[in-house]
Amino acid sequence: MGGGGGGDTFTVDDALLTLGFGKYQYFVLAYAALAWISEAMEMMLLSFIGPVVKRIWRLSAKEQSLITSVVFIGMLVGAYSWGVIADKYGRRKGFLMTALVTTAAGFMSSFSPNYATLLVLRCVVGIGLGGGPVLCSWLLEFIPPPNRGTWMVVFQAFWTVGAVFEASVAWAVMPTLGWRWLLAFSSIPSFGLLIFYLCTPESPRYLCLNGKIKEAMTILDRIAKVNGTEVPSGTLVSDDDVVASDQDSTPTKRHKQGALTAILKLLSRELIRPTLLLWVVFFGNSFSYYGLVLLTTELNAGRSACAGHKVKAEETEDVNYKDVFITTFA
Repeated sequence: MGGGGGGDTFTVDDALLTLGFGKYQYFVLAYAALAWISEAMEMMLLSFIGPVVKRIWRLSAKEQSLITSVVFIGMLVGAYSWGVIADKYGRRKGFLMTALVTTAAGFMSSFSPNYATLLVLRCVVGIGLGGGPVLCSWLLEFIPPPNRGTWMVVFQAFWTVGAVFEASVAWAVMPTLGWRWLLAFSSIPSFGLLIFYLCTPESPRYLCLNGKIKEAMTILDRIAKVNGTEVPSGTLVSDDDVVASDQDSTPTKRHKQGALTAILKLLSRELIRPTLLLWVVFFGNSFSYYGLVLLTTELNAGRSACAGHKVKAEETEDVNYKDVFITTFA
């Protein structure tokens, strides 16, 4: 159908356009925001753990840097894995598994008896953090198409909230309780995700694309009830069915494409240019952001080459948490 009001058929996007952005979407945003804050905290704490663990366990600079590197190695593995899992088993189950992995490994990191154990557990945390895009997909699939750009920017702001909160926690915890307590406290938001998981719905778009029309309609009806609106009249169909109908092809053909097929499609002649452009932009953004964030503690730990020997001896033991908080807030 066209629009989203009358007609014989309508898609999930048509329904979301009619249902609008209301109380139900605020609930979804709140849950996604908690997850994003949790992920930001787990990433930000890398700035504080390395210098302290290096001093306590007498690590070399190379060994210290590996504590950060293994997290990103884990994220690389997770980023190429969780999307496939979420497409096969659902967005909801996908981010449940990422939350379980991140929470368990993050909390267990605080009990690491040695350097090797810490490396393994932080790598596992990175695998869980690699599932962040699953959360973004889940959130966007509840938001009307015209509003997705705006609310994605709002959603991304919660990363900053998590980073500032982590800097605050580190400022309060590290000088008194130590790095193990910081690791433990930083995993608390992830526990919150598990507690509220039972209240979270599956993406209606995912359900519709996988032929679960009845379940998708149930969620759309729930959104309509909470938002005080009405689901469009007609029969719910998937976007693939609409495309297949327009192309006079088999509706189920695209439902069964695998991960490799999807990747090859991104690298096809039609999409190779925007794909490479997005990859380059995202790489530059990530390289700049993480480079600056992880450099902050190095500049505030008294290891600057222009600092005197006496200053170095006094400041290398602890990071200046107040300065790190201020730069993070900025």
